[in-house]
Formats: sequence, structure tokens, C-alpha cells
Amino acid sequence: MPTGGSKQVRAARKRKKRMARVTHDLTDAQWDALRTAWAGCAYCGSPAAALQKDCVQAISRGGRYTLGNVVPACGSCNSSKCNVEVTTWLRRKKLDERSFLVRHYEISAELTARFALSLDSDG
Repeated sequence: MPTGGSKQVRAARKRKKRMARVTHDLTDAQWDALRTAWAGCAYCGSPAAALQKDCVQAISRGGRYTLGNVVPACGSCNSSKCNVEVTTWLRRKKLDERSFLVRHYEISAELTARFALSLDSDG
């Protein structure tokens, strides 16, 4: 990893500080459920084996790693989206914005209810 004051190093430091300031509560079980529910990249539908956690609302814009804010993304979509607002990025890539938003809402609502029930039954 480069050292000193390069742009990449400064960006990595800023990200690390932002990550430390907020609570991230996405569990491994929730991540597995998200990958299963989406069955591929949430943006392009690619069934890529190595899906990455992508924050719909970027960390740099106040997002967190939570059940309602994370979707599985292929490496190409994740790096392309970067920290751009999701609807702006979807329009620029000519992807179906409405379909993504509806599906994101439905999956988030279903999984939030499922994991809330599992918490209730544990206590």
C-alpha cells in the first residue's frame, strides 16, 4: 500500500475515520439472506459468484452497513457506482431505476420483518 500523502492514502484515512464514527450492524446471517434474496447483483442482475457489499447510500454520504442500506453488487457495478447517489447512477447506466427501487423496498421490508421476528423469538 502506498504511504505518505498520496490521494489514495488520504482517501483511505478519511474512509476509515467515517467508518469508525457510525454503527454498522449488518450480520453475516443478514448478508447471506440479502445475497439469496437478490440472487445476483442488485443492479445489473449478474450472477457473479464474488458479490460485494454495496451501500445504497454511500458511507461518504452518511450511509452505514445495515440491512436496509446494503445490497449485493458485482465488482463492476460496485466500482462504477462509487459514492454516486444510486438513482443518478442507475439513470446514467441506463438501468431500470423503478424496478431496482421497488425490489430493494420489498426485499428490505421482508428481511427486516424476518430478522425482527427472529430477535423476538430469541428473547
